Amino acid sequence: MAKSAASPWDLTALLNAADPKAALPERHLWLIRLLEWLRHAPVASETQATPSPLLRLKHLLNVLERHPEHQAHVAELLGRFWREVDVAALLADFGFAPRMDLWGELGRRVMARVLPLTPATTDLGELFGLLFPSADDALWLNALDEPTLQRVRAQLAPALQDGSDWRAPFLDAIMFLCSAVRAAGFSSALRQRMSPELLAELPFRQLARVAEQVREHAEASGPEAHAALLQEAQYLRALLDSCRRCADSVHEHLEAHGVSVDVVFEVEQLRARTHRVEELLVCVLSPEPAREIVGVIADLVRTADERRSITGLFSRHYSLLARKVAERSAETGQHYITRDRDEYHGMLRAAAGGGAVLAGTTFMKFIVLALGLTAFWGGFWAGINYATSFVIVQLMHWTVATKQPAMTAPAMAEKLADVSSDEAVESFVDEVAHLIRSQAAGIFGNLAMVVPIVLAVQLACKAIFGAPLIGHTDAEHVLHSLTLLGPTALFAAFTGVLLFASSLIAGWVENWFVWHRIDSAIAWNPRFVARLGAARAQRWATWWRANISGLAANISLGLMLGIVPAVALFFGLPIEVRHVTLSTGQLAAAVGAEGLAVFTTSPFWWCLAGIVFTGSLNLAVSFFLAFKVALRSRGIRLADRSRIYRAIRARLRQRPTSFIFPPR
Repeated sequence: MAKSAASPWDLTALLNAADPKAALPERHLWLIRLLEWLRHAPVASETQATPSPLLRLKHLLNVLERHPEHQAHVAELLGRFWREVDVAALLADFGFAPRMDLWGELGRRVMARVLPLTPATTDLGELFGLLFPSADDALWLNALDEPTLQRVRAQLAPALQDGSDWRAPFLDAIMFLCSAVRAAGFSSALRQRMSPELLAELPFRQLARVAEQVREHAEASGPEAHAALLQEAQYLRALLDSCRRCADSVHEHLEAHGVSVDVVFEVEQLRARTHRVEELLVCVLSPEPAREIVGVIADLVRTADERRSITGLFSRHYSLLARKVAERSAETGQHYITRDRDEYHGMLRAAAGGGAVLAGTTFMKFIVLALGLTAFWGGFWAGINYATSFVIVQLMHWTVATKQPAMTAPAMAEKLADVSSDEAVESFVDEVAHLIRSQAAGIFGNLAMVVPIVLAVQLACKAIFGAPLIGHTDAEHVLHSLTLLGPTALFAAFTGVLLFASSLIAGWVENWFVWHRIDSAIAWNPRFVARLGAARAQRWATWWRANISGLAANISLGLMLGIVPAVALFFGLPIEVRHVTLSTGQLAAAVGAEGLAVFTTSPFWWCLAGIVFTGSLNLAVSFFLAFKVALRSRGIRLADRSRIYRAIRARLRQRPTSFIFPPR
């Protein structure tokens, strides 16, 4: 069967191998090879309207109609296949996770990629992946024309003449699916987050009973039973619609109280099951169901392809979490954007305070290096130094310039929700100018304070003790490591990634804090109230709710700046961090140690150029990554991207200083 040529001898050999008395795995393997023969047709030309597998199917039907002996063997083989496999398992279970758990589904998909499938099974859901391994199978299935469907039906008719109702597995699947929807609706994770007004109609409670009545009327005969079947089916559809609306109301709760990916996964599973029930109902009720059944099989083929995708699972079920993380970062990011002169001057003052703290951080870093610790512990205590400094900056309501982009990017993305008009585009350009101006103020303030403080400490120590705090050896190391001629640009971009990662951690931690209602627990838990008092417990709850995101961002960033290079070095990756403010402080310390003569050397100027690139890459990389996540989380497509770029370029030509200095 490795051949792909459309030779009739291949089909003859395949039909001669059709043995209804063969063992179950061999019969299933024959079916797999038959579908491979259809699928491995010659590539269709661009002008060919009919898919090649469909042309081969018609050829197969022609051969079977001309050769009754082959037709009899194939019909008997298909009849045994229909009687022995569990069709309801395919219709009810395929495409759904056996447990309402995202991580369990992830593990199942990983195992499915690693472990091979076997045809020795009666579960049609397991066999389906071997029968239809490609998403392209859905294309030729949907292309089946009505005459070909009737011919296929005629070939399958002998296989179904065993006295059983072909609808039985469809009705079983409807009952199984309704039971699963009912169980999901009764689960505490969803029930407690659904709208009480919608649940008042008790849609989940009625599902199993109505599905059972649909089955009873379908199995009965006579016009009265058919009329009752139509009535119950209509009622079942109404119940399914009510269940979907109840599931949709869960998202309103998640918007207000934090997101759980497992809950989002449960909601999507519930909705998908209700849609599958409606598809099966159409097959059961249709007087000519061939077209509807083929449509269901084509949908299952697409589902099989989706079940093999791990990235699809993450991108689909983490989109809402990414949105909440971005939204919480956007709330924080609004505080970093200045829009008038007063806010601009306030940002300068806040950044100056942050620069003063980071001047002390610079000296502490040299002290940690002087201790001669091992790589990990040196990185750990360096991370503690950074994290402590960043937390102090936060508690004093100051700022560090490089933390702004990752926080402000989600706030920027909100402005792109509607750029259909010129006014909206101009408003977005205004926001771009505000953002760049705010980041410029942050850098100016940080550097304007860190440089003079570090120089002052160096000169004071030289005057008092006869030697600067940071000596010649450390200064030589600084001039060698910060130069633009080395890997400084790469390290600065890597630091931008860490800045972005800290914003994700901050949003995730805040979402976790809100989801588990930790602030409410602090405010009202009896033990907390007994120890703190009611008023203090309320203040603590308010403080933690307001500061949890900033604490998570600052602590995670500080620890990553210190520990990640040490861990990377363990794996043989000589990665370092380059933070513009800390690097400037180190260069200022080197100037204090070497004196004014350093200005006449080329290493100093290469280091100065390296700091310019460090600041640019710190800001650009973290902002770019955060902006991309924010856009994806909102599903925004920048169809008007060229208009936005033109508007930004026009602003640069007309008012370039608006990106640096605030308007009067």
